[in-house]
Amino acid sequence: GEIMQALSVQPGERVADCTLGYGGHAAELLKAVQPGGCLLGVDQDPIELPKTEARLRSAGFPAESLRCERTNFVALRSVLGQIGWHEGADAILADLGVSSMQIDNPARGFSFKHQGPLDMRMNPNKGVSASALIRKLDAPELANLLRENADEPNAALLASALANQEFETTGELARAIAQALPKHFDEDRIKLSQRLVFQALRIAVNDEFQVLDGWLRGLPDCLRPGGRVAVLTFHSGDDRRVKKAFQSGLADGLYSAISESVIRASSSEKYDNPRASSAKLRWAVRAPSP
Repeated sequence: GEIMQALSVQPGERVADCTLGYGGHAAELLKAVQPGGCLLGVDQDPIELPKTEARLRSAGFPAESLRCERTNFVALRSVLGQIGWHEGADAILADLGVSSMQIDNPARGFSFKHQGPLDMRMNPNKGVSASALIRKLDAPELANLLRENADEPNAALLASALANQEFETTGELARAIAQALPKHFDEDRIKLSQRLVFQALRIAVNDEFQVLDGWLRGLPDCLRPGGRVAVLTFHSGDDRRVKKAFQSGLADGLYSAISESVIRASSSEKYDNPRASSAKLRWAVRAPSP
């Protein structure tokens, strides 16, 4: 679809998928670089990466056409150096949606729809869980986080009910959110707030905005002259950052072209993936060497 069009990957090219996830995009990219090309798949999730790598390898392409590295994508530049892609990649994809296997696995605590520990760390081996984060934030700090990360209209009301509380499970937090909201809110309105609070916490727990800013700063260096990048976002905070970085890169001559406006998911894409309804795609092309 739109992503493959934006990246226009050719046989023999070097392509990086910064957020491998379940490997849906990667499978298409791996096919597109044959013969002679290589796909680098990067993911920080120690639980899902080996499963996805095994799935991609079972497709029968030459072993050397796939490299997988477990790291946060903010480290892309150093990974490219380690594997010998010193000039950068011909095409780079970053899909900033949380992968469905993380959301659907109750043990990870990403979703208010599944009972599980309130964790939300993409890499469960480091950082602070969502449960610990709520416990240590006071009401003004939590309200600020809900506004910044989710545009939650009832941020102050929710923060005063949730801050410094002990929530062990996703269910406990979801119930507390429902109880804190005005009595006249219907089920849809309650679900929206639950989704936004969970999103805001996930972004904070994983430092998602800081990571994205760092990645966007280093991105031009990761692309060969004429190389293409496509970024898929699901959140206005992410999209704003990508848009600004691409606009300033164009103004500074680092990019020779960027998408004029945001590209929405096609109706077929939405049918395959209901989460795609909020997806926004932006692309940029690295300027040729002076």
